Amino acid sequence: MTDQPSASLHALLLDRLHHSGLAPEVKELLQELVPDEPTKSSGGRAGPVQLRSITAAGWRGIGPRTTLELPPGPGLVVVAGPNGSGKSSFAEAAETALTGHNSRWDGRRATDWQKGWRNLHSPDVTPEVCVELAVGERGEAVTVRRTWHGIKVDEARTKVEGPDGGERKLEEVVDAGALDLARPFLPYSELGSMINGTLGGLHDAFFKLLGLELLAELDGRVKDAVSECKQTVDRADALTAQLLGELGALDDPRAREAVQALSGAKPDLGRVRALLESRAPAAEAELVRLRRRATLAGPDLAEAGGAVARLREAAAGAEDARYGSAEEARRTARLLETAIEHQRRSRTTDCPVCGAENRLDRAWAEQTRAEVERLQAAAAGAEAARHAVAVSVRAAHDLVEPVPVWLRGETSPLASVWQEWARCRDITHPRELAECVERAAAALDDACRQVREEAVRLLAEHDGAWQPFAVRLTEWLVAAEAKEDALDRGRHARKARTWLRPIIDELRDERLRPFARRSQEVWQRLCEHSSVSLGSVTLAGTPGRGKVVLDVSVDDMSAPAYSVMSQGELHSLALSLFLPRATHADSPFGFLVIDDPVQSMDPDKVEGLARVLDACARDRQVIVFTHDTRLQQAVAHLGIKATVLRVGRQTDSVVRVETLTDPVEQALAEARAISLDSSLPQEVADHVLPAMCRVAVEAACLETARRRLHDEQGLGLRAVEERVQSLERTKSYVSLALLGDEQQHARAAVERVCPGGWTLIETFNSGAHTSLPTVDDRRSLVRRTKALATAIRNGAGSQNAGGAR
Repeated sequence: MTDQPSASLHALLLDRLHHSGLAPEVKELLQELVPDEPTKSSGGRAGPVQLRSITAAGWRGIGPRTTLELPPGPGLVVVAGPNGSGKSSFAEAAETALTGHNSRWDGRRATDWQKGWRNLHSPDVTPEVCVELAVGERGEAVTVRRTWHGIKVDEARTKVEGPDGGERKLEEVVDAGALDLARPFLPYSELGSMINGTLGGLHDAFFKLLGLELLAELDGRVKDAVSECKQTVDRADALTAQLLGELGALDDPRAREAVQALSGAKPDLGRVRALLESRAPAAEAELVRLRRRATLAGPDLAEAGGAVARLREAAAGAEDARYGSAEEARRTARLLETAIEHQRRSRTTDCPVCGAENRLDRAWAEQTRAEVERLQAAAAGAEAARHAVAVSVRAAHDLVEPVPVWLRGETSPLASVWQEWARCRDITHPRELAECVERAAAALDDACRQVREEAVRLLAEHDGAWQPFAVRLTEWLVAAEAKEDALDRGRHARKARTWLRPIIDELRDERLRPFARRSQEVWQRLCEHSSVSLGSVTLAGTPGRGKVVLDVSVDDMSAPAYSVMSQGELHSLALSLFLPRATHADSPFGFLVIDDPVQSMDPDKVEGLARVLDACARDRQVIVFTHDTRLQQAVAHLGIKATVLRVGRQTDSVVRVETLTDPVEQALAEARAISLDSSLPQEVADHVLPAMCRVAVEAACLETARRRLHDEQGLGLRAVEERVQSLERTKSYVSLALLGDEQQHARAAVERVCPGGWTLIETFNSGAHTSLPTVDDRRSLVRRTKALATAIRNGAGSQNAGGAR
């Protein structure tokens, strides 16, 4: 998005604040609350990422291992095949390998996964999905492989290998944040889910992608400041009302003076302060000491008990782990994997270490693979146990409060017990720490209770009925002073929020504008002839509570999107929202994977989809899976360059992938192969070869006719296909291709572009008769057919095509 604002959102916000004209106090508050400049995401750690291939085995509709090879670099790839052929399994395999989950199954029951994710025809095949990536400017080959070692869908591990075969971490290759923000996968299931409800997930993704989280955080901070100020004022008012009622019932001159000070529109804080300070300094110091002890709180025994239980559970888990070191188990597993790989590559059963013969046989390999899986599971268990110990120890340490400052230096029993409690932070062994926490927490709680009860008794004796109210008045004074500060801060915060809301909307819309414009462009191409128009695309609300607002109209009248759009239009809307996000300039993904976008689209929308995909494919690798042949027809109709791969599924989930070549060249290649077969009887050649040559010429005519009808007559895909499907004779094909009218006689046009071509066409037609001319020169017939097909493809006016004599 080249027209995005170049300045950071943080800088734009501060600039508007600087020129706002707000009062200095309000500016100061906002500057205090503005979050720090966020660190810009690095995106894909290793640079741009493209797909080289997708492999699956024992996965969904694919049984034996099958690889879908993909052409490198930008370009459109159409992966076609009927429903049930396994093409969507490839799309899901790529998504699962890179993200670890499959959007198709999100929100479904676990039992559905258990029944559906493994291939039913290949129970003995280890389930695996794999993508080979081209990473970075140099296109280094990186393989991401996810293999299942159990029957549950989450019993899998992902292994990443670099070009040198060395193991890497997935986050070093593909940034998880980038996968979330600029996700390059659009499964068919998401074509529907993206456009249901308020689009809250898409709203949150755009917020992150545009860096708008800073605005949401600032808005939340200002809102919290207003709320906190109100709570402080309400708390002080409630305390005032409560004290006034209680002081009025006390027969004490100090109580009566306090009532007078608290009454009125604005309480007299100075008078209350003087009333509390009227006693002797020594007595006041003693009261301070007693009040501190009267409110003394020790450790929370419930929390301490929970921490002790977790420590003992973590310790038991660590002791139960079979390996003391996860790294040791991993090293052993890697060593065994190397041994297996050596045996596989060397194809010998002799031990390379001791030289023993026939030791590394198939049984050894199976046992060793089982041991590798056991070691890997043991390593994971040991590492999880060690992590649980660390977490439980840290949580227990967090419960331990240091000895209070006022208690340090004392030789009292309380100080001694608290020091014992504080020493728990020095213990790291989980069982020792559990024992210490359990013992010290109970002792400290009991000591605090005794000190607290004694202080309360002494306070009650010290000043009779008045003293508790003196303590309460001290608390009230603190609350009243906080209220005065809160009243000022609350006024400033409300003014700040009033100024901030339109600024947030302005900056949000400014950042979103390029995406909205791109969505409108995609919609217009997809739905050029639709009466439904897509206007502005805006964001409303904040993450977790936001939605995408779509300005949709029918014949210039506003309407709710979901009630007026057809299913094909809803799919077009989903694509309009997906593509701007997935093709964001900061995205590290140089590919898009889109599954079955054609469904429910009419021919005009299919043609628009082909144009949109072609535009995206100019700088990205766009891989589209579809069972609908109309997309291929639209690609051919519009002359869009694309690689077409066909997926077919045979018995027992055996999946095959083939590249569909140019139909003209394919027909000529088959005819050429027949012409070179010297063992082919002459009567067979007389029947077969002209028919095969006719197929090549008719394919060239179809290509030229589609182009002429579209470019010169302005017909859409549906009208073009209706015209070409009505053709029955080769001469009609030629007339439509060269003259744009299948009813006209095309002999002169054929002879103009390819002298001798009309005689050749009549030779083709004679193949349908009982009495056939003999094909004397088979190779010449193929060469002449190629010349005629080339001339027709070049169109009318091509006077330099080779002759067909």
